[in-house]
Amino acid sequence: MDRLAGADLEAGPGQFAARALLPPSLRACLGLIAALATLVVVVLGVLYAGHSEPGRVDRWIIRPTADSVRAPWRHVALALDFLGEPAGSAMVIVACVAGCLLLRRPRAAVLVAVGTGLTVGTTTLLKHVVGRTIHGPGNLSYPSGHTAFFTALALMAALLATGRLGLGRAAGTSLVLAAALVAGATMGWAEVGLGAHYPTDALGGWCTALAVIPATAWLVDRMADRMAGQRVERMTDTGRRERR
Repeated sequence: MDRLAGADLEAGPGQFAARALLPPSLRACLGLIAALATLVVVVLGVLYAGHSEPGRVDRWIIRPTADSVRAPWRHVALALDFLGEPAGSAMVIVACVAGCLLLRRPRAAVLVAVGTGLTVGTTTLLKHVVGRTIHGPGNLSYPSGHTAFFTALALMAALLATGRLGLGRAAGTSLVLAAALVAGATMGWAEVGLGAHYPTDALGGWCTALAVIPATAWLVDRMADRMAGQRVERMTDTGRRERR
């Protein structure tokens, strides 16, 4: 546990902030965005609870079918879909965690593992609570777990890049939102095109990631900083005892 707290530290007065997963300059903006995203998830969940057909917004965008994506794009959609399946997502998570550890960023590794787990777990819970289905009663659809997972990965990567590059509030927020938008739109297109979800399911999954990941990053930062502070206190106490 001490290694988790200490490996991400940098020398200098601002050592905790320098390695924070959620940069201080982005906390207010992303906190507001997370709150709005949570509101969207709740509103859509209430509107489509127990439904088994596309809503007005869904029909306005596209009427989902089982084969609306043709080759060669269908192969791209299937590949993206695989990344959100248990086997594909496990491979992605393991690769990302291993990469973080190789780069000596254990705090980031914890964020990847916990962040993706909480995001997917939240979508799974919401699916059973909302009870919206597609193509039959056994296919729970709201919110899209695939879209949430892919968006969560993009959000975490953008947060790490923002901290690494030392971007300010405007640039950092723009990068984070752009990454989330591209990832969410890409996976949402695949899921809707393959007929696995309604467009509003994809929107709900996108907003779920926007709500979960900033909060998770903040919590991991708090825990790691507290552990690091305790480690410094123990080292200080040890030094004092040795001087006596």
